[in-house]
Amino acid sequence: MTVEKLRRLWVPVAVTGVIFIILGTLAWLLLTRVENSMAPDPVTIANASLTNMQEQNRLTVFSASYNATVTTTVTKLGLSARKTLIMPGTVRYELDLAKLGADDVRWDARDNTLYVEIPAIEIARPEVHIEQIQTYDDGGILMALTDAENVLDQANRKKGIAELAEQAKNPVQLRLAREAARRAVRHNFAVPLQTAGVEAKIDAFFPYERSRYKERWDYSRPIQDVLAEQRQKRDTGE
Repeated sequence: MTVEKLRRLWVPVAVTGVIFIILGTLAWLLLTRVENSMAPDPVTIANASLTNMQEQNRLTVFSASYNATVTTTVTKLGLSARKTLIMPGTVRYELDLAKLGADDVRWDARDNTLYVEIPAIEIARPEVHIEQIQTYDDGGILMALTDAENVLDQANRKKGIAELAEQAKNPVQLRLAREAARRAVRHNFAVPLQTAGVEAKIDAFFPYERSRYKERWDYSRPIQDVLAEQRQKRDTGE
């Protein structure tokens, strides 16, 4: 499968979860507009988006299919038996949005930018396509006389799932999954802001990229701190 084809996979995979998150934020935004004649500010909208993302919990941002080919051999009674298993499977790349905390979303008023530190990509357990599994064996006598076939099948299934999980760590797929996650997170924050007519930039990155954002991250403020300051000003009439 080409890189371009893999890149397109994130769209149908992630779109359902993204839609639910955005719809929840937009519903909140419409309610806020009814209750308050003043348009919400970017930090308030970002906080609503964050809450809806956390409630979504896990978001599948990318999916890829792999084929594992494994072979196991057993020897008993002076005889040997070998069995090869070809196991197709699909692996999902997910974001645990419950791990996206308030301190991971920061606002920089200098350039109207929302900085979001995304949780690390998590690779789900492979989903095996059982109906597509193929097996080839050699050693019919031993398998007929003993439980060798059952032993071989169990060993191959375990090795096959491990091989699918290992293939899913391929740097190309991980890079595509991170790109998809970045787009999904930016989209979840950007659409409500655009709907409210608020101009703001969204910059999403992963923990391993923190060093590139150190200065901007240190200067920006967690959205919860900004909201607390806004509430204090309203309460004191400033």
